[in-house]
Amino acid sequence: MPVDLTRLGWNTRFADAFAPYAERGLQPARVSLEHTHIYRVFSGEGEALARVAGRLRHHASVRTDYPAVGDWVAVERDTQGDEARIHAVLPRKSRFSRRAAGDVTEEQIVAANIDTVFLVAGLDDDFNPRRLERYLVVAWESGASPVIVLNKADLAVDVNARLDEAASLNQSVPVHAVSCRTVQTLDVLRPYLGEGQTVALLGSSGVGKSTIVNRLIGRDMLRTRDVRESDSRGRHASTSRQLVLLHDGGVLIDTPGLREIQLWETGEGLSGAFAEIDRLAERCRFRDCQHRTEPGCAVRQAVADGTLTAERLASFQKLLDEQAYQARQQDERALIEDKRKGRIGAKALRKHLKSKRSGGSSA
Repeated sequence: MPVDLTRLGWNTRFADAFAPYAERGLQPARVSLEHTHIYRVFSGEGEALARVAGRLRHHASVRTDYPAVGDWVAVERDTQGDEARIHAVLPRKSRFSRRAAGDVTEEQIVAANIDTVFLVAGLDDDFNPRRLERYLVVAWESGASPVIVLNKADLAVDVNARLDEAASLNQSVPVHAVSCRTVQTLDVLRPYLGEGQTVALLGSSGVGKSTIVNRLIGRDMLRTRDVRESDSRGRHASTSRQLVLLHDGGVLIDTPGLREIQLWETGEGLSGAFAEIDRLAERCRFRDCQHRTEPGCAVRQAVADGTLTAERLASFQKLLDEQAYQARQQDERALIEDKRKGRIGAKALRKHLKSKRSGGSSA
């Protein structure tokens, strides 16, 4: 069934980037589902299964060169129209990234071209402000606007206390308490889902992301599972990222539960998530103050005065250390890759010179 691309978030920015591919007779499409080596895409002609074209695969040097859920791509549909080839990925306006599992030096894109990130936490025994801080760092770095969604409000002993605790993490981030058992409470989320707007839901397993999506679309489209009663932790219901088109406009991207999200790049994100520490640091005696043992540290003084909690500073320093470690690992990988390319280039040069000498001798 044909799809109106503007409902999917198509705009003049993407249209301008797509112009060279339109001249080649390709069509714009948006990735809705990602499997191993195969994708599902929405285009003006409807849904289709797609694979990466050989040329794009040949030129892809890192994981992020491949399409991700939410990406706009240039496709070529086959004559039947139910399959397609992806020839290019359009420049992303935002992307939510994490360190790929099992690889400290590779980036994995969780979702692309998102306008708003719903950071979902459960108001049960698994509520964890420190985990929310980590999500806020990555959300700020993505280029999308974060919104904290506290689900399972019906299970909270003191909802207002939890709201205050979440709001204290960053005064500029909206915080909403909802309960999927009372569908009307989800109405506060609908203003973020206007036509052409893309919202990604991020959070741990069992916080109710898929249930929220089901309630917002009005039917049980995504599979859900119960949490364990012993510790309120969930099991993965969503096993892959998926883009869902709402009937009244807007796009939702559901993601698998991320128990421990590993940071990738957090330059601006760390400052955005810990804005009050960033402001205090401007009054530190040393510009490169790490807020540990340096004299004249305004941040540690704030802890001593009680205007900043020690837990908040400890969380900031932990993420700062992780950021530094990640940067070192990436630098080391880049050095190894440069050496590898150097060896390949030297080998090719030797082969060329040897071939040239052999040709000269025979002459």
